[in-house]
Amino acid sequence: MNQEQDRNSKVCILAVDDTAIILSRISDALSDEFEVITVNSGARALKFLKERKPDLILLDIQMSPMDGIETLHKIRSMKDLEDIPVIMLTGVEDKETVMESARLGICDYILKPFSSGELLKRINRVIEREIQKHLEV
Repeated sequence: MNQEQDRNSKVCILAVDDTAIILSRISDALSDEFEVITVNSGARALKFLKERKPDLILLDIQMSPMDGIETLHKIRSMKDLEDIPVIMLTGVEDKETVMESARLGICDYILKPFSSGELLKRINRVIEREIQKHLEV
């Protein structure tokens, strides 16, 4: 994914959710295969992103004070992060939110509660697409 990433290093996923149990489930499900960084707010995600660019972001929509859509707007305006793959996580199916997320270029949308297997499958699908994109360049 990252050009400077060597072949032996794990893909880095930034998981952003204000619910500790969700972050724990994500970490448990993914940490064997990926490097998982968890943060519990949009503000902390933005702070992390100023220091390091992960390969993929899992982003909860319903957070406070800054929700996932607002966080994604800010991520998309950051230099070198405009095209980072983002998968939105939410407990609510709201057509308007889905459409706004799509306009901001998300790769996928996962409803909570999610199964670990489904989460892993969706992440692997996005990573494969990203690898293919880079191979075509």
